[in-house]
Amino acid sequence: MKELIPEEAIEKKIYLIRGQKVMLDSELAELYGVSTKRLNEQVRRNIKRFPEDFMFQLNDEEFNILKSQIVISSLRSQIATSKRGGRRYLPYAFTEQGVAMLSTVLNSERAIQVNIAIMRAFVKLREILSTHKELAYKLNELERKTERHDTQIQAIFEAIRQLMTPPEKPKHRIGFYKD
Repeated sequence: MKELIPEEAIEKKIYLIRGQKVMLDSELAELYGVSTKRLNEQVRRNIKRFPEDFMFQLNDEEFNILKSQIVISSLRSQIATSKRGGRRYLPYAFTEQGVAMLSTVLNSERAIQVNIAIMRAFVKLREILSTHKELAYKLNELERKTERHDTQIQAIFEAIRQLMTPPEKPKHRIGFYKD
């Protein structure tokens, strides 16, 4: 089956906000092939399906940070082309569970296929993060071992230096020797 949307394109639309991986309403709407207004209408009609851990609205600071980082191309184009001078409301962010719930309110073949692709992208990101955590743990373990070995190696070098240092010659006494 031909891929509807390249996984890399989806991964670029996943942001870390409030410590959660999320996707924004405007970018989800673009992927689903609907307007942001239509997507949000469906969400409002089914608001009980979207508790705060599934969806939340960005605050001014979060929105400005995203705009300043120029990471939201579709959001920038909305801001630039709106007749009213930009979005009239702050965007909504959907967690992985919120995106999964969208498939129940946007009931089209495209929505189903897009949701499958998005879920795969979230899973891939989780696997990557897990791999990075494992690598970081292994690196820390290796670092601890080498620190312990460094101390032991330094002790060996010190012992070798002591062995290489010629013994001091006894001081000659002036006086009589007994035979």
